[in-house]
Amino acid sequence: MKKQNENSVFETLSAINVNDKVEKKNGLTYLSWAWAWAEVKKNYPSATYKVVKDEATNMPFVFDHHMGYMCSTEVTIKDQTLEMWLPVMDGANKAMRLEAYEYTTRYGKKSVQGATMFDINKTIMRCLVKNLAMFGLGHYIYAGEDIPQDDKSVAERLATPKKVEATPKKVKATPKKVEAKEWTNIDLEIGDENWDKVMKYVIANKELGLKKIGENLLTKYSMTEKVKKEISKSI
Repeated sequence: MKKQNENSVFETLSAINVNDKVEKKNGLTYLSWAWAWAEVKKNYPSATYKVVKDEATNMPFVFDHHMGYMCSTEVTIKDQTLEMWLPVMDGANKAMRLEAYEYTTRYGKKSVQGATMFDINKTIMRCLVKNLAMFGLGHYIYAGEDIPQDDKSVAERLATPKKVEATPKKVKATPKKVEAKEWTNIDLEIGDENWDKVMKYVIANKELGLKKIGENLLTKYSMTEKVKKEISKSI
């Protein structure tokens, strides 16, 4: 039975701010598996994890010639076991198979390299991090949030730069204000007449990263949070 002042595992781990432990690669955010597991063990020393193996081959993945590889893990914390799975994917989030293959997009043909044991190993550890998120650690990242809901101090620090930036905008000369309106007077919606053009730009400039691409687009378009999230999926 839960004690009156004892938080659940999810409440404890989901309150931890992981922002300074994430890594940015190709516009995607990854949480360091070594730090994540260490943080769990500090809070729950008896926690364990298991890499699920294919019973037929005893390999740490299941494989289908047409669909590719799938890795799975199980994490147990305080007698609760949760399972997670993750396909082996390349940098564009395309499933990797035994051999290289091509696929067609509106922008032409793309290729996916065959998977190696290095790719399998990376996927297992990323799967473990995703598994830990089911217990709360870094859960807010997968939910598309910037910080944990209870992290008041971080929220205040993040809010401060926005207030500082707002001040000079109000005192800018009139011509610059008018110019800014001209840059941001197009409302971008998913599937509208500008959508294909924007997505083509995003895909062609992935190496700039999500932040820079977003800044460039905002000089011309106004976007809702829903539109921003849809764009981030392609980076």
